[in-house]
Amino acid sequence: MYTTLNYSPNFEPKKRKLSDIKFIIFHYTGMRSEKSAINKLTNKNSKVSCHYFIKNNGEVLTLVPDLYTSWHAGISSWKKFKFLNNNSIGIEINNPGHNYKYKKFSKKQINSVLKLSKFLIKKYKIKSTCILGHSDIAPSRKKDPGEKFPWKYLSENKIGYWHNLNQDIILKKRNINLEKKEKLKFVHNLYKIGYSKNYKLSDRKHLKLITTAFQRRFRQQLVNGIIDLECLLISNNIVKKIKFS
Repeated sequence: MYTTLNYSPNFEPKKRKLSDIKFIIFHYTGMRSEKSAINKLTNKNSKVSCHYFIKNNGEVLTLVPDLYTSWHAGISSWKKFKFLNNNSIGIEINNPGHNYKYKKFSKKQINSVLKLSKFLIKKYKIKSTCILGHSDIAPSRKKDPGEKFPWKYLSENKIGYWHNLNQDIILKKRNINLEKKEKLKFVHNLYKIGYSKNYKLSDRKHLKLITTAFQRRFRQQLVNGIIDLECLLISNNIVKKIKFS
């Protein structure tokens, strides 16, 4: 796949093996302008980078070659993996994010996400369950790529995964309260999916954060951090899908 080279100095000098690459992590830049985002990701003083940067017009920049570990994920975890920089490819998509009037991603950007992702999935044999957002792996710190990122559309194009429940039916389950036992079932579903279990179940703040991350990914119309029946049904469905995938 053709990309424009715009190298960043922010990566680990030691090469990794092809087999080390197991995840794709999507980010938004969360900055006011595209130029300032590129400048930050290529400035040695910022200590952050990514492998690929997708501009507003869909142009794809290579900032760090795949076989080098770029600094994009930070403190993170997913299932048994910690500090996912070591095992992932980071893709930054230009978008001002929640702090600067978060907006929909452009069609050109999403087309580039499709092409780049398919290329990487085939090259590194990346599983659909290993295609994640920054908020999935760092829910206490991050919101990106956010609830406007088209996870459902991408899953229809064999990138990542989505539930297969009838939208009209599960909508009727929204805002229906759950008993404590059912809420615990939802949380255990999140752990099975891969969300961090580095906190006690009694930590309400963390539970709200991972619930919010789940909603940004799988229930994007309402992101409120509150566990309801719709969330539980979606999580049940996803656990079944990934179990038999």
